[in-house]
Amino acid sequence: MMPALFLPARRRALLNAGLLLVLGVLGFAPLAQAQQSLNIICSVQAEWCSMVQTVFARTTGIKVNLVQKGSGEALAQLMAEKANPKTDLWFGGTGDPHLQAAELDLTVAWQSPSLPQLHDWAQQQARQSGYRTVGIYSGPLGFGYNTELIARKKLEVPKSWADLLKPQYKGEIQVANPASSGTAYTMIATLVQLMGEDKAFAYMKALHANISQYPRSGTGPIKNVARGETAVSISFVHDGPGEAMQGFPVRTITPAEGTGAEIGSMSIIKGARNPEAAKRFYEWALTAPAQQIAAATRQFQLPSNRSAQVDPRVPDFKTIRFIAYDYARYGRSAERKRLIERWEKEVGSLPR
Repeated sequence: MMPALFLPARRRALLNAGLLLVLGVLGFAPLAQAQQSLNIICSVQAEWCSMVQTVFARTTGIKVNLVQKGSGEALAQLMAEKANPKTDLWFGGTGDPHLQAAELDLTVAWQSPSLPQLHDWAQQQARQSGYRTVGIYSGPLGFGYNTELIARKKLEVPKSWADLLKPQYKGEIQVANPASSGTAYTMIATLVQLMGEDKAFAYMKALHANISQYPRSGTGPIKNVARGETAVSISFVHDGPGEAMQGFPVRTITPAEGTGAEIGSMSIIKGARNPEAAKRFYEWALTAPAQQIAAATRQFQLPSNRSAQVDPRVPDFKTIRFIAYDYARYGRSAERKRLIERWEKEVGSLPR
């Protein structure tokens, strides 16, 4: 495990400022105790991972060894380590792979006493997994777009899934690779539920002609939008405001036909070497102050704790048309494997 995440100077400044906010305003105080350690895979953005690592370590005295991975890659690592786990806890990332980890007996049940404090969707995630995972945030899938590129290239702002098939977007769209990205798998599952499976795959084949590349990370496409490398991304829309706060010309929109949402989750690993430290982190991460760390690092998902202060830049769920996403079905390992294999065979293998 990497001992820490190393960030550029600008991001370190943000981290330090946010850390003061979290430790001061939110009322955390360091606790002295014998040194323990905790090994975490973190599947949220780097600034959030770093802040969680630092704040928990400073408030508990527990040394946190943390590595950042996308949720698809995190699941693959846990499967590879099953006989000899090196990870204690998996924090964040789309909920489908967490449900798959539960089904594959990679995680342990832990019914937190804090569950009644969480939104219904977070409690449902826990129940569906036999309490082997829990929802810690939620965020809708949609599109990011670069306002300057859209204007310069005289493109329309895409408002629907159908819009993305227009010839004007040829080579102008990016979405992550579903084999490594939970974001992209959420897109597949959303389209299958919205259109029916065969129509969804016909749609993705047609969309392929407009895709410039499939980055490994789910946040890669919207970061490339922000930096002017592509005009449009299929992304979680809560990733947009953080890029805009850095001065990038990014806006987001959700498709008119309807969309899905991730339930970012957290799981304790079966066979963890530091189970008590993992449970302590788990309980801490479900508190309102710990969940408010996200906004302090420019991450704008909806926190699962009902008492957590919601930043005004968090997407307003009341204004978004959501499908009735079947988290139980699309969280099954066999279904994920089947859909990703079909995507690789029918879509990912196509020439561009």
